[in-house]
Amino acid sequence: MRVWALPVALLALAGCVSHAPPRREPGHSILPAALPAGLPTGAPAGRPVPAGRDVDCGLLKCVALTFDDGPSRHTGGLLDLLRQRAVRATFFVVGEMVAADRHGETVRRIAADGHELGNHSWSHLSLTGLPRRAVKRQLTHTEHLVRQLTGVRMRVMRPPYGSTDARVAAETRREGLAQILWNVDTFDWRDHEPAKVAARAAHARPGSIILMHDIHRSTVEAVPAVLDRLAAKGFTFVTVSELYGNGPVPGRTYGAR
Repeated sequence: MRVWALPVALLALAGCVSHAPPRREPGHSILPAALPAGLPTGAPAGRPVPAGRDVDCGLLKCVALTFDDGPSRHTGGLLDLLRQRAVRATFFVVGEMVAADRHGETVRRIAADGHELGNHSWSHLSLTGLPRRAVKRQLTHTEHLVRQLTGVRMRVMRPPYGSTDARVAAETRREGLAQILWNVDTFDWRDHEPAKVAARAAHARPGSIILMHDIHRSTVEAVPAVLDRLAAKGFTFVTVSELYGNGPVPGRTYGAR
C-alpha cells in the first residue's frame, strides 16, 4: 500500500484545484445553524443495502472511480449507468448539495446501490485556509447530515481542491477519516468533451484512483466509454475502501494503491 504525501504546491496544479466551488443561492449561509429537521433516515424502502464484497486488489487489477461535488441533477443518470453494469464507485459529496437534494433521495440511493460515500466538506472551501474549528465544522456538518439520511458513517474524505496540510490531516484523523486524492485526473471539470474524459481515464493502471465530477452532464455521458475501455483492459471496478482491503488509515493521504 502506497501512502502519498503530496505538497500543496503540487496539488495546486491538479484538476479539482481549478474547479469552482458549488454555487450557493444568495443569502445561503456557509454552515447551517442546525441540520434540517424531519428528514427521512436510512436506505430507501424496498431497496436493501447490498452486502459487502470479497475483493482482493492484491490479486485483481482494481481501479477506483470517484465522483466529486455532488449530488446533482445528473447523479441519478450516472447511478442508472453504474447499476446496469454492476459497477460500484465512490462519491465524495458536498454537504450543501446533499441538503439541497429533495429529501436526500440521491444520497440515499448512492448508499443503497452499494457505492461508497465520502466527505467533501460542507461548502467546498479550501480547508487549509480555515481555522481548526471551521475545518471540523466543514467535516462534521456533512458527516451528520449524511449519517442522518443514510445511516452511513463515512470513513474517507477528499479535501476540496486537493488542498491539505498537516493541520488538516490531524483534524481528519480526529474525525476518523482518511484523505483520498487521485493519480488520474480526467480534467472533466475543464474539458466537457466525453471522448477526452474517457481517453484520460484509460490511462489508469492497477490501483489507480480516477477523479471525475458528477455535476457535469458531459462526465456522465463519458462513463459508458470509460467503463468499456477499462473493462477491456481487465480492470475490476471497486470503491476506495475496497481498493485498500481493510480500508485506508484515518489521517493519512492516499493517491493510489
